[in-house]
This record gives sequence, structure tokens and C-alpha cells, in this order.
Amino acid sequence: MFDWDDLRVFLAAARAGSLATAAQRLGVDAATVGRRVARLETALKSTLLVRSAAGLHLTATGAQLLERALDAESAMEAAGRVTQPDLIAGAVRISASEGFGGAVLAPALPDLLAAHPGLNVELAASSGFLSPSRREVDMAITLSPADSPRLIVEPLTTYQLALYAASEHLERHGAPHSIDDLNRFDMVGYVDDLIYAPELRYLEEIRPNLRPRLASSSIRAQRDMVAAGGGIGVLPCFLAEGLTRILADQVLIERRFWLSTHREVHGAARLKTVRRWIKTLCRDQASRLTPLPGLSQ
Repeated sequence: MFDWDDLRVFLAAARAGSLATAAQRLGVDAATVGRRVARLETALKSTLLVRSAAGLHLTATGAQLLERALDAESAMEAAGRVTQPDLIAGAVRISASEGFGGAVLAPALPDLLAAHPGLNVELAASSGFLSPSRREVDMAITLSPADSPRLIVEPLTTYQLALYAASEHLERHGAPHSIDDLNRFDMVGYVDDLIYAPELRYLEEIRPNLRPRLASSSIRAQRDMVAAGGGIGVLPCFLAEGLTRILADQVLIERRFWLSTHREVHGAARLKTVRRWIKTLCRDQASRLTPLPGLSQ
């Protein structure tokens, strides 16, 4: 038999992908996490995690145990809610894209916490997404609907993107007159082999083989490159304040955000509250998210 608390430590290590990160989240040192995982492996007579230069990786047995550990964690959380099912308190971790998380969610979060003093919110706003199916986060806002029976997935909001440039850049280099004309101009975009979702291949959607001269995995860095006169780039409209729209009658891209919540905590009061708040925020921010009329046919 094994110590149930060792399972909790294993779960933290599997989520974090490193002993050090897991230790930080658990409030212990990395050596303790390593010993606890090793003790669990000894009790189960199986290797669960292997180390590499890239971090920790689950073995086949470890992946199976992770599924059972997630079920056990969900059951424990559900048991804890029995006596206080309507308590809006505790931590909620949200994964969102860097642009939406930083420009839309982050500035509004203080109002959410002011209304609910018992809440703590952790926002993972970065390139790529953490997974609610593995309980790395409680909910995720993604560019495509997640595909997992563990998740409840719902459409959140549409948003628009367009071509933008700095006015000073246009004064120096002029503006393109057509989509084909873009080949003559410096473009700003994503690093091709670091694109984490097909929905981000904006330049190819506008014109095949259109390539950036300046590239970054960060949409906020791309915005800064465009603002500094580095070229023309596709940006979400909610990040384009102060920039000049290019080819307004020819280029308008629309995408959708999806909201995923782990099925086992979907009904928790704190998750319901945050989910409702996010939906209301998107409705209130509609003029920023989708400010442009559709293209004439």
C-alpha cells in the first residue's frame, strides 16, 4: 500500500514537468518531491516519471496512474464541497492566450476579486495553453474547442484581427494597394516552427507564401515590433490601439475563443462565478473584440 499524500506529490510533479516547479507549488523543496515520488514508485514497483534535459516525462504506467490520480483528486474536492456547496472561495487557475489574457482579462481581474474577497485567481497568460483535462488549470480559453471527455467546452466569444502598421512606417515606405502588393513590404508575424495552433497562421491565410521578416512567438512582441516601425502585421483589434489599419476593404480575419472547464469542478461555486464573470466581461468588451464591419462581397 502507498501513502495517499505521495500521490498528491506525484500529481504535482506530473503537472509541473519538473521537481523544482512542483516543489514551489507544494511549498517544499525539490529533494522532498523527488523522495516522495521515488517512495511511491517503490510502493507500486514501477517507474512513473523519467527525467530528461527537457524535464519530467510520464512513463506508460505513470500516465495511467495520472488518470486515476485526477479522478481521486476530483472526488476529494467534491467531498470537500458537500458541507459548503455555495462557498465562493479558493483558488482558480485560468489559462489564456498571451494577448487576450494580458489585454482583456488581467486589467479586469481586480474588480472580480473586490466583489469576491475569498477568491484567489492565477492567470497563466502565455504562448500556448495549459490543460484543464490534466488539471494543470481549472479552466482554459483556447483558439479551438478542446477534445476531451473530461472537459465541458463552450463557445466564449468571437474576435477580429486585421493588418496594421505604424503611421511613421507608412510615411516612410508607403502602403500596399492590394494583397499581392504585400510581398514588397516587410511583414511581422509568428516564428513558423513555434506556432502552437493552426488558427495563428494568419499570413498564409491572407496570401500563400507570405512570410515575416520580423517574427516572434509572442503576439505582444509582434505588436511592439509593428508599433516601432518594423513592418506590417496581423494583430487582434483589441491590441491595435494607436496603429493604422491596412487594406481595410480586403483583409479581415475572425476567430473564436472557447472556454473549457474540467467536468468534475465545473459545478463548483468558485468556478461558476469566474466562468460567469468571463462571459460577462466578453459581452462588455464586444466593441474591442469585434469592432469592425464585415467586408463587402
